[in-house]
Amino acid sequence: MNHLNISRRKLLQAGGIGALSLGIPGIVVGSDKLDASGAAVASKKSCIFLLLCGGPSHLDTWDLKPNAPSEIRGPYKPIRTKVPGMQLSELHPQLAKLTDQFCLIRSMSHPGSISNHFDAMHNCLSGQSSGKPDDSPYLGSVVAKHLPSARNMVSNAWLIKCVGRPVFCAPGIGTGGYLGSAYAPVFVGSANNHPAMPNFKPPEIYEMGDPVRLEQRRKLLSRLESDALEKNALGKDWGELREKAYDAMTREEGRKAFEMDREPASVRDRYGRHPLGQNLLLARRMIEAGVRYVTVNGWTGKAPGAGNGPPSSSWDMHGGHMGMGNAFGTGSYGMGWCLPRLDQALSALLTDLKERGLLENTMVVAMGEFGRSPQIQTKGAPGRVHWPKCFSAIVAGAGIHGGAVYGESDRIGAYVKSNPVRPQDMCATILHALGVPLNDNINNVGISRPITTGRPIMGLFG
Repeated sequence: MNHLNISRRKLLQAGGIGALSLGIPGIVVGSDKLDASGAAVASKKSCIFLLLCGGPSHLDTWDLKPNAPSEIRGPYKPIRTKVPGMQLSELHPQLAKLTDQFCLIRSMSHPGSISNHFDAMHNCLSGQSSGKPDDSPYLGSVVAKHLPSARNMVSNAWLIKCVGRPVFCAPGIGTGGYLGSAYAPVFVGSANNHPAMPNFKPPEIYEMGDPVRLEQRRKLLSRLESDALEKNALGKDWGELREKAYDAMTREEGRKAFEMDREPASVRDRYGRHPLGQNLLLARRMIEAGVRYVTVNGWTGKAPGAGNGPPSSSWDMHGGHMGMGNAFGTGSYGMGWCLPRLDQALSALLTDLKERGLLENTMVVAMGEFGRSPQIQTKGAPGRVHWPKCFSAIVAGAGIHGGAVYGESDRIGAYVKSNPVRPQDMCATILHALGVPLNDNINNVGISRPITTGRPIMGLFG
């Protein structure tokens, strides 16, 4: 776990590259261009990755099987969408109106027999195929390395860290892998401090204290080092990097992203006044402020009077045999609670990005670490167990062709029938869409290894 226990003075002295040696997670300052007025120009692409922790059931969301036996098809009926032939769950009425904006992948599959959260999530986030090596950086860290932002102190963010039992947390979730802690995500919010709450607080790195004193310290440091900087080229570079860090730290757009009240009430209502809705809205605001990669934990919040529902695994819907209640009910681990909130929040994000002209340069991915078994478990309240052999994902933006279904599962949603997509292929597709070279040696210790073992799915691009 990374703790931001560093003084403002050290942060100011650290500058950009200095953050690498001091190990400040997520703070990587790049070199975006400025326009004539001095404002930053956003010229590179970004990604919002909605991680539905726990593994949602593809058979009850995006790949229904209405002709399968009742013990497989579940209680939900498919509904028609804007795209002929593409059906979604009846609990997705808003997404059904937007199917022309995204591609629905129905052929995700883990290689091997991975069926635990730990390794499956590691594969989905690192672009590897076997749960190893443990020090592989996750996508947000790779993007921060190649596409650092100068418009914001943060290049890689994670909205609500995975908490609760360690089984739900991938091994590298809080690190930058072999890239180092400077490329680790900055964690934003918690179960007790999220943007759906009235007193939501931003990360500590945006608390710069008294701006007058900060400016005085900056000028003092500049005077003390002026002679050395003129005589030493390395020192001059160091000073320039520190100035970039200062500029990023004091620029208002990064801090303003967390001021949710700046959004019209109608926009906040469109997303939904729950953790998932407001975190996706915050993700959009952070992308606008220059953050390159935002991972959003798909926690939908705790259902009223329904017991547990930690912000790590809303979608781990085992049912009664794991003590999680009815997977088709309205409890914290019930699709009757979670699916309407996902429908509201994800449809609002896609609509908002398109209306603001951001979808063209922002890739949106929504998926879990695996799917759910075709057979419904009936010991106690009904539910489904982990199923890595077949699951679904939604991808949109950044050149992805909307209005299409890629891949197909068999008649009961148990196995992939055509066009299999492995997690590492999804990772390669994201990096390709963002313009990150897949064959670049990014290791900081001189060891050559691929960023991902997958290949981009070119058929997803229009």
